[in-house]
Parts: sequence; C-alpha cells; structure tokens
Amino acid sequence: MSFMLARAARGVPDSEQDGQKRDAWMELADLRQEVFTCLTARRDELFELVEAVLCAEGPVRTLVGLALAPEHRRGHGALYDAINHGRIEIARLRRVLSTVALPRAAGGRIVLAADVTPWLRPDAPTSPERLFCHVYGRRKGEHQMIPGWPYSIIAALETGRTSWTMVLDAQRLRPDDDEAAVTAIQVRDLVARLIEAGQWREGDPNILIVLDAGYDTARLAFLLDGLPVEVLGRLRSDRVLSRPAPSREEFLLASPAGGRPPKHGAEFRMKDETTWGEPAHTTATATSRYGNAVASCWDRLHHRLTRRAAWLDHDGALPIIDGTLIRLQVEQLPGERDPKPVWLWTSAVAITPAHLDQLWQAFLRRFDLEHTFRMWKQTLGWTAPKIRDPQSADRWTWLIIIAYAQLQLARTLAPDLRRPWERPAPLERLTPARVRRGFRHLRPRLPLPASAPKPTRPGPGRPPGSKNRAPARHHDVGKTTKRAETLAEHQNRKG
Repeated sequence: MSFMLARAARGVPDSEQDGQKRDAWMELADLRQEVFTCLTARRDELFELVEAVLCAEGPVRTLVGLALAPEHRRGHGALYDAINHGRIEIARLRRVLSTVALPRAAGGRIVLAADVTPWLRPDAPTSPERLFCHVYGRRKGEHQMIPGWPYSIIAALETGRTSWTMVLDAQRLRPDDDEAAVTAIQVRDLVARLIEAGQWREGDPNILIVLDAGYDTARLAFLLDGLPVEVLGRLRSDRVLSRPAPSREEFLLASPAGGRPPKHGAEFRMKDETTWGEPAHTTATATSRYGNAVASCWDRLHHRLTRRAAWLDHDGALPIIDGTLIRLQVEQLPGERDPKPVWLWTSAVAITPAHLDQLWQAFLRRFDLEHTFRMWKQTLGWTAPKIRDPQSADRWTWLIIIAYAQLQLARTLAPDLRRPWERPAPLERLTPARVRRGFRHLRPRLPLPASAPKPTRPGPGRPPGSKNRAPARHHDVGKTTKRAETLAEHQNRKG
C-alpha cells in the first residue's frame, strides 16, 4: 500500500494533504523508512529506542527508563543489547541526512556551523579514550577541564532568531586526533555529500563555514582550499595580523640599499587603533536586540605563521593565507551595559558592504547551535546513559541525531500542546521541546517499519552470590601519544 493510501486509511484529514503539510508528511515518512534501512543489526530495537526518545513524557533521565514508554515494546534487556551490540551504517545515514532540505540564508547560501560539545564522564575510569574537556564555570571567566568524550558537530543554520538547527554530522574526537584536521575532513566529506545530493550546484554562493574562537581559522581555510566554501571565525581581541608585503617597486623606494624583501607587510594590532588605518567598508544596521550594530572590515590581512606547531605535515615555507578582518561593535548586549567588540576573520577577500552584513549576521546565528546542545542534553538525554564503551556512545549519539532530525521535519505538523503558563506561538515557530511534546500524536499516522517483538524469556543472568572475576580495566585520561615538537623529530617518526 502506498503512503498516500496508508494515510487515508489512518484517517489523516484532507486539509493536511494540501501544500506544505502534505510535503512535510511525505518527507518525514520517507526519512523514517530511509533511517530504518541504515540500522543493520538489532534494527527493530534501535528504531523503537528512537521512538521512545521522541514520545517519552518529560526529559529523558535514564536509558533504562525508556523501556517503560508505551512506544517501546521490548524489554530493557533488548535495549542494552541494541546499544552495546547494534550496528548502524554511519556512511549511509550521513547520505540520508544530506538529502533533507536545508535552510538557506540570504541569497540562497548554505551556512554550516562547526563546534565541539563534551559528553562529560568524570566518574568513569573504566571508559577508554576520554579527554579533558573544556567546561565553563558558573562565574564569568571561570573554566574547568573535566574528563569526557568531546564530539565535533556540524549543523546547518537558519536565518532569524530560532532554536532550530539541522545536524548533519558528528564525530567523536579521539586521543590522537587533531581537532582542525578532523573538522576539515568532516567538512570535506559533508560538502561532497551535499553536492552529490544536489543541495549545492555550480553557480550557487559558496557554502559558509562558521566557527568560534577555539578554531584555527587560517589553517582550516588552507585545509579546505579547492572547495566551494568560505570560512568565517572569531578571533581573540589581542591578535596581531599582517598586511600584504610591499611590491618590489615599493620595497626599492623604501630601501634603496636593497636587501631581502619582506614576506609580510605592516602589522595590524587589534588593541592598537593607530595601526588600523581606514577600513575598506563600514556599515551600520539597526537591530531590535543589540541596538545599532556597526561593522567595519579591512581587506587582505593574514595571520603571520612563525612556528611549525600544527604545520608539521606541511612541506616547504609556511603559507600566507589572505582574508578579510571584520570588527563588529553593538550598542548593547543582554545583561551587559558595555559590550566589547567582536573580531571576525573570513577567507573571502574584496567583499562588498552587503556581503559584510551577511557575514556578521550569519556569525550571530552560530549561537543557535548552543540551543541544540542544550536540547540534546537536558531533554533528549544524550549524556544521561552511563555507557562504558565509546563505540556504544557513538551509536547512542547517532540515535539522538535521528530523533532530532524527525523533530525538525515535524515542526509544522505537531500540535501545540502548550502549558497554561506558556505563550501561544504559530506552528512554524514552535521550539524543539514543544514539537516533541506533540510527536506522540503524530506517530500513529506515520509508517512504523519496526516489526513486533517475538515472545521470549529473559536469560538466567549471573548466578546469585557469584562475583565478577574479570574486573574492568582502568584507562588514563588525555592524550596518549606525545606529539613531535620539532620538524626534524616529526620527519624521523615518519621515516
């Protein structure tokens, strides 16, 4: 039976078969079918586990508590067996997510945000591959380093103020991984999948990659060279950049005695306004949240690379990567009277004033990814399970991504079951938590590919009174491989 006939048999109102709602029903149903084909071992239990996450009452506090949801028809033993021994074709699932319609910024541009969020496991000494994860303290300026599993997440951003993002990829950082290299591989593979799915075609605006201050934007721009992407990242306010080196004629006029021509031009110190000079463009935009936003940009500024550090694999002289420096100053911030300027660097050069405004507005949307992380951890229970094996954690992470993708497609279909103290909102403006609240009412109208459980008996388990004679091994936290400090040492290791 086709999906249209199945919907008519289930009593879907005719009004929902018109226009965008009909397309949303079809897209959500197709996604569920495609996702089910990506589950290759314990697929029925894995799919029902996602159903329980979507339909459980209130936030997910424990993994075993999902076995009590009516949508979960199997026992808690099958739940743990699926998490520990199930199998998901991650490559196929990534291709499926790349075919979902992506939100677009002004001019039809795709905006992707990359960030790292930790799954903290400070009390799990038997869990391998844990790293020290940076966590902000409760007071301003405080931070801590807590053991856990850091995950690199890439999501597509929307325009305007929203708490929605479309998560497209996730990768756990291992002890020997280089964060910039892992992010570059993620972006390269994701862009290739988007091109293959027809999301980006020749002639479309370049895909914008938005990063926060923890990333090396210049190195990522170098690693992503050759792709139709544009890197935009925030810089610390104490950085020093360099202008282009003078031409041969300018050098001979300034140094008639000759000598070696310089590789870098005059310095641009962010804390020294006398070194700035006149900006290439300056724009002013009135905003409702931040007051008047003034953006200025300086063309063709590059980071002066003087140490190998992260460039040990690069042969030859260190590259010069030109870009545009942007200074954003707003009148006010929520909770702060004297906001500090924000410095951004993009790999694009010779930008226009309209392009300048698009860049800093897209960067402000990067913080929407924080809403997604909070939704995962506080409502969907991403970090709630006490999982020992990191491979099981990866499996659970992708189940959360599957659940969140279904919420994204159901945002115009779910009823608004708001609490008496909540404000009414149009269906297209519902938050992820309110869409999840109504997902249980959508589920009977959607196809359920998982088969019914077979009757069985629970296993005998460990005999009463027996002891565990194979204690789990304890693992150290942090980087396990010492990194080469010099180029010669690095070449000796490769040889």
